[in-house]
Amino acid sequence: MPRFRQILDTMAPYKPGKAVAAPDGRSYKLSSNESPYDPLPSVVEAIAEGARHINRYPDPGAIKLTEAIAERHGVPFGHVALGPGSVTVAQELLEAVGEPGSEVVYAWRSFEAYPLLADLAGVTSVRVPLAGEDHDLDTMAEAINDRTRLVFLCNPNNPTGTAIRRRALEAFLDRVPEDVLVVLDEAYHEYVRDDDVPDGLSLYRDRPNLCVTRTFSKAYGLAGLRVGYMIAQEPVAAAVRKTIVPFAVNHLAQVAAIASLQAEDELLERVERVVKERTRVREALIGQGWTVPPTEANFVWLRLGERTLDFAAACAEEGVAVRPFAGEGARVSIGDPEANDAFLAAAKAFSARP
Repeated sequence: MPRFRQILDTMAPYKPGKAVAAPDGRSYKLSSNESPYDPLPSVVEAIAEGARHINRYPDPGAIKLTEAIAERHGVPFGHVALGPGSVTVAQELLEAVGEPGSEVVYAWRSFEAYPLLADLAGVTSVRVPLAGEDHDLDTMAEAINDRTRLVFLCNPNNPTGTAIRRRALEAFLDRVPEDVLVVLDEAYHEYVRDDDVPDGLSLYRDRPNLCVTRTFSKAYGLAGLRVGYMIAQEPVAAAVRKTIVPFAVNHLAQVAAIASLQAEDELLERVERVVKERTRVREALIGQGWTVPPTEANFVWLRLGERTLDFAAACAEEGVAVRPFAGEGARVSIGDPEANDAFLAAAKAFSARP
């Protein structure tokens, strides 16, 4: 047999959210943080037109999309780098800074791809337990040492939905050595409504070691096409661009992302509907007696401990798929009102069990 890397023997592959169905055929997939809405007609039209050219390789530099992102955020073209989804951008960042013996620090539980990506990059993970449902920034700062190359801050955090406020974030950044890259993962930025949660792009210009990542998969509804990007000062962006696989962001993804930026006002109206549903779902759960932390993302978090898998199974019986983390809790994405009502009914029935 061929010889493979030993790290593969200890790695579990990433597990995406699953769909389930009730006996009557009802099925509500709230296990993946996707937009519940179909792509906008203008975006579909752009994709259809772009399909006429898929016999050609995509623009390897995604020049038009990079220009559109830079213009949207008011940043220099050279500060932007792309990848097929922000998870791949995170992988590119680890490849740019990681080498044997280096470490990456992140909160746990946080985005479950972090340990997988770190292992694949040959970087040692340093997991800092959450303080309740929040990042423990003091302990994370203390965990940084001479081997630390990168720190992930997921803000809002996946799967808890909690967010780091400006004062705490700036105090943490002040403690991080200048040669350690801090990656502010803002995959859910468009759903944030707390004015005290900073936009990372307002901070990076004065901090050469700060990188902000975003995605078109959530608010922009392009999860199936995979487009993510990062914004950082030129040396960081240039290093990451060296790690990108040629033609990684496909032609249709580039076309759809540009069209989505052009239709951003209409898309953000849909985001506002999700935010309103998020408030309704959380308030209903609290009314049922659940403890639900404030969330700035497009999901809610229930810390269920040993009841987690039983809760997920009970929801599945009603055709509602949630994302369980055994022994910890369940993350439930915000869907359309019908899906959310089905989940609330399942949660209420479970809470009434002896």
